[in-house]
Amino acid sequence: MSDDPDADVVDVADAADTANTATGDAGDREFVVVVVEPETPGNVGTIARAMKNFGIYDLRLVDPPPLDPDGEAYGFAGHAREDVLPNATETTLEEVVEEFHTVGTTAVSHEDSTRHVRYPFKTPVEIADSLESVETKTALVFGREGTGLDNEELAMLDEVCCIPADDRYPVLNLGQAATLLMYELRRFTVEETQLPDVERERASEAEIEVVYRFFDELLDAVDYREHKRTKTSRMMRRLLGRAHPTEREAATLTGVFRRAAEAVRDPDRFRDDES
Repeated sequence: MSDDPDADVVDVADAADTANTATGDAGDREFVVVVVEPETPGNVGTIARAMKNFGIYDLRLVDPPPLDPDGEAYGFAGHAREDVLPNATETTLEEVVEEFHTVGTTAVSHEDSTRHVRYPFKTPVEIADSLESVETKTALVFGREGTGLDNEELAMLDEVCCIPADDRYPVLNLGQAATLLMYELRRFTVEETQLPDVERERASEAEIEVVYRFFDELLDAVDYREHKRTKTSRMMRRLLGRAHPTEREAATLTGVFRRAAEAVRDPDRFRDDES
């Protein structure tokens, strides 16, 4: 990926007219991102960019550093400099708690219910699954780059989210953590992606049966051991059954098995054909 923040690898489509309400099947769901006392303007810009990638446009900042339009934040924001970042508002954590269902993020959790500040916790996937059946306004709350959210702040929030990582170094960069969580919530916030809506079409059963027939002919041609033939044919059937080959893939396999059998039975003729 290019170091140039403007060089988007994927041209993410601009959202529809709304700036704060989630799209798609979100219903009355609304998502905002809250960053508590961010230390580095660049991280604010990185989060803003990820927000635009995943269809969230309401950024709220608690005691942020100055965000110079010619500085690091806007440089890292990519196209989010056009809407997410300039429309960001300052707030307090108390105001967020009063208005939203809150999900706080932390790399450090407690292991059991004897301590409730960082327990129970959910992974990003579990957070998304838990929100599937409810319609609510949700704030995704991220803490400082160095220390994250402290226990007093986490105690104010409704849920705790932890991203599973290697226990030798589980602390993610602030921008990474925000991007991962928003990615898992995209089912609520992104109506259409840049990926083509193409369904894989499986070859017909008749076409696949032809593949099996020519595979069996190849086994005959190589004088495959009789006591192993039935099991091997079944293994091929199971393999293609899991693979769901397309019409072209089935035709290619048929051709390969047919020519291989011909080459074994009449190698001289096969060489003549090839020449």
